[in-house]
Amino acid sequence: MKLDTVSKLIFSVLLLFNYSPQVSHAQTGNQGANPAQVEAKFIQKDFKISADLENPAWQQASSVYITHQIEPNDEAPAKVQTEVKVLYSKDNLYIGFICDDPDPEAIRANISDRDNGFQDDFVGVFIDPFNNNQQAYELFVNPLGIQMDGMRSGNNEDMNFDLLWYSDGQVTDSGYRTVMKIPFKSLNFPQQDIHNWSIQFLRNYPRNIRYQFAWTDVELSNPCLICQNGVMTGIKGVKNSRTVELLPYAMSFQESTIRDASDPQSGLDHGPLDGRIGGSVFYAPTSMTSLNAVFNPDFSQVETDAAQISANETFALFFPEKRPFFLKEAELFSTEENLFYSRTINRPLAAGKFTRQTGNYTIAFLSAYDRNAPFIVPGRYRSSFIRSEVDAYNNILRGKYNFGSESFIGGLITTRNQDSGSNYTGSIDWNLLLRDNYYFSGQLAYTATRELDDTGIFDSQRTFGRGSYDAAFNGEQYGGSLVSAAFYREAKYYDFSFEYKSYSPTFQTQTGFINQTDRRQYEASQSISYYPNTTFLSRGTFSVSGTWRYDFGGQFQERYIFTRLSNNLGGQTNLSLSFLPVNDERFRGEFFTGMNRVMVDVSTDPLNALSLSGHIDFGKYVNRRDNPTLGEGYNISGNATIKPTPRLEMDFSYNYSTLSSVDGSENYFSGDIYRFNGNYNFSKNLFTRLIVQYDSFGEQLQIYPLLYYKANPFTKFYIGMTDYLNYYDQQGINGYRGFKQTDRQFFVKFQYLIRS
Repeated sequence: MKLDTVSKLIFSVLLLFNYSPQVSHAQTGNQGANPAQVEAKFIQKDFKISADLENPAWQQASSVYITHQIEPNDEAPAKVQTEVKVLYSKDNLYIGFICDDPDPEAIRANISDRDNGFQDDFVGVFIDPFNNNQQAYELFVNPLGIQMDGMRSGNNEDMNFDLLWYSDGQVTDSGYRTVMKIPFKSLNFPQQDIHNWSIQFLRNYPRNIRYQFAWTDVELSNPCLICQNGVMTGIKGVKNSRTVELLPYAMSFQESTIRDASDPQSGLDHGPLDGRIGGSVFYAPTSMTSLNAVFNPDFSQVETDAAQISANETFALFFPEKRPFFLKEAELFSTEENLFYSRTINRPLAAGKFTRQTGNYTIAFLSAYDRNAPFIVPGRYRSSFIRSEVDAYNNILRGKYNFGSESFIGGLITTRNQDSGSNYTGSIDWNLLLRDNYYFSGQLAYTATRELDDTGIFDSQRTFGRGSYDAAFNGEQYGGSLVSAAFYREAKYYDFSFEYKSYSPTFQTQTGFINQTDRRQYEASQSISYYPNTTFLSRGTFSVSGTWRYDFGGQFQERYIFTRLSNNLGGQTNLSLSFLPVNDERFRGEFFTGMNRVMVDVSTDPLNALSLSGHIDFGKYVNRRDNPTLGEGYNISGNATIKPTPRLEMDFSYNYSTLSSVDGSENYFSGDIYRFNGNYNFSKNLFTRLIVQYDSFGEQLQIYPLLYYKANPFTKFYIGMTDYLNYYDQQGINGYRGFKQTDRQFFVKFQYLIRS
């Protein structure tokens, strides 16, 4: 039997399983007609929180208990007792947790920066003020009071989200206690006198197995977690008070650059001591409406991107956003297809944002003037990333209407205008809960592009598909389309999905991240989960997926079958084995078959002081550089996190990639990246950090020491430097061999939140 026949047969079986009738669980939303309830008790006077919970106000609080296990399965009671107390004043919501533990010495608790405590014990809360199962605030705190927060949209989490709230924690002889104080000013909630908010209380209990417990009886057969929240009643008379926030910053820096990059002995040219000021203004007339403006933002020296191996990569790499202005309310602009990628706004002089949220709809608008606009020019086999000094005006408008449980329809419009070029995108997207656990989602988009007329910025002979347009910036005008649709099922034991995606050859979104076009793609997948519930194996999943891809001319481009077996073992260890039995691809006119590969992933958190993870994949790959050929190689990555004390954390990572000809006669490339990230935490607010990174592909060593203080997520002080050293290997008597400093910058930054 031919390989093509085998692959078609497997794909047909996948489709057959996708449409098999299955018994499913109805989405009742918030536990049906009789949800679990907790009444928040009113107090007249606010108080300073303390984890001992000894303030007399706590005696008035209502109490509920976290009694249900939800991980690794939902068929057992919670293994430890957790009491939750709830109070509120006219300005704040108070939540206290009393967490019993039979072995307090086993509690995992570390002093760390915010959002870095998810390997610890912790407790938390989901809050959905609109009670519509669309979004929920996620607030967590570890036993020492370290905060973690995020925003849940459906089943997706954005852990870059930051909220201004207060917490405390302490370990006791019988477990630990924590407390949260959440200002109502920090939350969006409806304008009404009496509030019934959807809420869930959770506890993470990492021991031999990572257990999670919840207040309500959560069933894993229902994929909507926040639909199974309880209800918090009793809140009355809380007003949507006006909020004004000023966040000014000042920075000073000095840069030095090597005088002659070809001469390591030429020394550094030291620039003058320079400075910059800027800031933002946030105004919320109600809890549902906000205006945010920022002038001259800059955080590029503080947050560093981890290097990625791109030796055999022909498409632009994705790097996450780290700038606070763009992270705030980022979930309001997101769509399934990445049509808005805020890092395409590279160096804004000024930007503004307007948002409006109610129970049924959200509207968000962002406008920014960028001084150095980058470009991603996609294609069938490669994309080009172009840096420029072009000024650009960017506008993004997003609207979304929520209805039913988990269903919505939305629209997105983006515009970018330069002196001689422009790009416009219009899109609609949707997610529909059809019945039970079945969903239909999708997105349609159209773009209109007028290229810059300047081949000095970018010149290329690459054409888009089989048309007459090329990638060079020569003033061409064209349009493009995107179609994406998915029908899928999510449940405890059995999931499936069937997806179709198409990107026309001339589809471009200059404010988004679409790096491959000229493709029509069909995907099908299914997975089966099992729950042995033993100390050795708590949960496992077996999945099979298949992908077929064609270009817009109808020519076959790629197909693969991907299988994976993943098991959660004792010692908080996860082991995954993957195999590609079918993997064929056409690349730049050459057709390659039989590229079978094996992948192994393992991660373990056996101790509070140690976390390990590793990945290896090996087999046959296309050598995409120069003339495409078939090669054999492997990729290895590993990570070790060591915590000698609760205040010290050291993270070591290593990545290696190599590819050679099949007969072994030629090495196409090989190289590695080393990265060390060390943090010492003097307190919950004062930290020092050292990042050292070496990339053998570019033969560059990068060093980033930093001392910083955070009073809250927005009031911060930084002092640090960036140091780049290149490796030279010059021959001769006067040659230089070794690392030499080529770029250096010292910087100091301070920003302070003023809120009223």
